[in-house]
Amino acid sequence: MAHAHESNTKRIWIVLVLLTLITTVEVVLGIIKPASLHLTSILGTSPLNWIFIILTLVKAYYIAWAFMHLEAENKWLRRSVVWTAVFLICYLLTLFLIEGNYLHSVLAPLVKW
Repeated sequence: MAHAHESNTKRIWIVLVLLTLITTVEVVLGIIKPASLHLTSILGTSPLNWIFIILTLVKAYYIAWAFMHLEAENKWLRRSVVWTAVFLICYLLTLFLIEGNYLHSVLAPLVKW
């Protein structure tokens, strides 16, 4: 038997609007760069960078959820995919921040930033 084809037009528009809003917030924050978010430091980087990291992770999660059809999979497969990606991304960010801080401290006397 043939399966009935469902229209996903509404779902596609919702995904488009959500991803567009998140991207717009990122672009506006990148253009404006509020001093309160850009010139302070929390956990080794500025709050503005943390906002970009979090919004990028939200977009990546939602893209995987919508376009890789994770919402239709069983709970443990979703968790294994999402939590593995979250762990690896957090690990990578930690390494970048540690190494970047080290390079900045070593090269600061030699290079005028």
